[in-house]
Amino acid sequence: MSQLVDKPLMMANNMTDTITKPDMTNPNNTEKNNVEPNGNTAGQSWFNRSVPGIKQQLTAPLTAVETEPSTKCSNCHSMITNTALIFNCYVCPHCDHHLPMSARERLHWILDQVDGELGQEFTAKDPLRFVDSKPYPKRMSEAQEKTGESEALIVMYGKLRNLDVVACAFDFRFMGGSMGSVVGDRFVQAAEKALEDKVPLVCFAASGGARMQEGLLSLMQMARTAAAIERLRIAGVPYIVVLTNPVYGGVTASLAMLGDIHLAEPKAMIGFAGKRVIEQTVRETLEEPFQRAEFLLEHGVVDEVVHRHQLIDTIYRLLAKLCGVPNVNA
Repeated sequence: MSQLVDKPLMMANNMTDTITKPDMTNPNNTEKNNVEPNGNTAGQSWFNRSVPGIKQQLTAPLTAVETEPSTKCSNCHSMITNTALIFNCYVCPHCDHHLPMSARERLHWILDQVDGELGQEFTAKDPLRFVDSKPYPKRMSEAQEKTGESEALIVMYGKLRNLDVVACAFDFRFMGGSMGSVVGDRFVQAAEKALEDKVPLVCFAASGGARMQEGLLSLMQMARTAAAIERLRIAGVPYIVVLTNPVYGGVTASLAMLGDIHLAEPKAMIGFAGKRVIEQTVRETLEEPFQRAEFLLEHGVVDEVVHRHQLIDTIYRLLAKLCGVPNVNA
């Protein structure tokens, strides 16, 4: 029994010996005098120690693309400020790609003086009560809120330098620039205005075709616009069409291909049926530049492919020639 009691005492003594065992690296068994509690060295307290400063990270100054509203080019994916795009007529300064312009911006760009706007009294109805993924009135209200326009075609009249002109433009952002009854009404009104004043009519086409939500009523606009253009032809009033990217469907089959002169912007997609539909029909792969403006120029569909920077001068020279203006450079 005495052996059991003495053994823990011996262990405790051994533990004490281990804890208080002298440092063999210090033969004199002396403690270092330069160590103070909390890791402070001799002669240096917490209050007078040096405080490290805040390192300022040097950053490069922000570029205009990072500080201004910008747009990514769909071709080269470079970022361009909206201010630079406006001054460059919405042409990418890096790859020369033609970005889309809204209808109102394009009309204000081509006309030096806007005297008025036509067709704002026309509003779309829902005669078929058409519903696809959403009702037609709801789809119209969403497009109007998105674009700030009441319909896909904008008509203005004014001056192009010294020429009186009626101009209309499709806005592809508005339900794909589809042609409904209101679009037909506005185009016919533009043609009647040009016919009454004996001034040229210029149309910037950008559309996906007839508007399916209006069914047969949208298809009837093909005949209405064709009849209005025929009256212009009989009266000798010039009608010039500028094909932008893209132009398809019923618009191509009517007003977009009935002009006296057809111009096109570079690489614009132009056709009746889409490329994928044609490939599925003929069971062949159609390589580039099929349905591009340059391809149609080679096959005689369009008269000239014009860069956007030269488009105003080209339209003016053609209209001045057709209208018999003596001084083209006036």
